[in-house]
Amino acid sequence: MDNVDSYMNLIMTDAEELHDGKTIANYGRVIVRGNNVLFIKLENEL
Repeated sequence: MDNVDSYMNLIMTDAEELHDGKTIANYGRVIVRGNNVLFIKLENEL
């Protein structure tokens, strides 16, 4: 995650979609509008 603002808008680079621990898609740079964010879970280890 590169940046986040007070509205919870997110900018992420090198974004990946994972399923069961396996990468199924690479998106590169992603911008997510804050009103679409339900929750964020950060892993203990990256």
